Amino acid sequence: MKDQFTDKWITENARQIVKRYEDGILTIRGLHYQLVSIGMTNSIQHYKRVVNAMIKARRQGLIAYEKFSDNDREMIGKTKADETILEDEIEYGKNAIESWMKYYFKNRWENQPYYPEVFIEKKALQGVFNPVCERFGVALGACKGYPSLTFLNDTAKRFIAQEENGKIPIILYFGDYDPSGEDIPRSIKANIIELGCENIQLVRFALMEHQVVEWKLPPAPAKETDSRTSKWEGLGQVELDSVEPKKLQRLCEEAILEYFDTNLHADLKEQESQERFVYVSEIKKFVNEIE
Repeated sequence: MKDQFTDKWITENARQIVKRYEDGILTIRGLHYQLVSIGMTNSIQHYKRVVNAMIKARRQGLIAYEKFSDNDREMIGKTKADETILEDEIEYGKNAIESWMKYYFKNRWENQPYYPEVFIEKKALQGVFNPVCERFGVALGACKGYPSLTFLNDTAKRFIAQEENGKIPIILYFGDYDPSGEDIPRSIKANIIELGCENIQLVRFALMEHQVVEWKLPPAPAKETDSRTSKWEGLGQVELDSVEPKKLQRLCEEAILEYFDTNLHADLKEQESQERFVYVSEIKKFVNEIE
């Protein structure tokens, strides 16, 4: 059935939307939800139409290929085939030694009471959350729905090890607003406790009902195929992708800072400064002794 949300309408609005984002941040699904926020119906039919419109727009040069990310399909490793240039390698070696000489940093969380990790429901949003997590030195994990027992067992081992170091392990969770999205955090915590980390804390930061209302995110009917839908009394299904990436990044930063003691960090930086002098002296001594 024809409606006003044609390929032309999608492409014209998409060209304006993508200008607001850096390359590699926005996903096609994220674009779909941005279009929904300005009037397009939230349906599988229209999502497929967005996918097809963006294929055409990129092939026609209307939107750059680099504008979108696809973290569900990534290559692992790199095939190195470029010619090795001796002069470049010498310069690289000099820069590496200079870096080792100058840069000494304490681990940001080593004197903090909490050991945090950020969990997100969808791998497709790694590109949004990763810059913030990298900046604050916090691990980022994509659950891809209900995480596997292997994933949870590895998580429990990390948290137990940090508990033994006197840390309080905590998961900062971001997921969809729907029946499963609300249940996944419960399942994660219950499984980690069962795997031996009894003091694990988990705080869900998104998506919450008040955020859906405050941010005026358009809900779709909850999936009938989800067994939890019949007992759920929420507003409808809203996916995390529908939130603007910059807003998610701010929310992630706020969540991390909530468990970060800046006074303790200042003490750590002072210790770091004192230790850097010793570090540089020892590295210089070692380099000078190399034959």
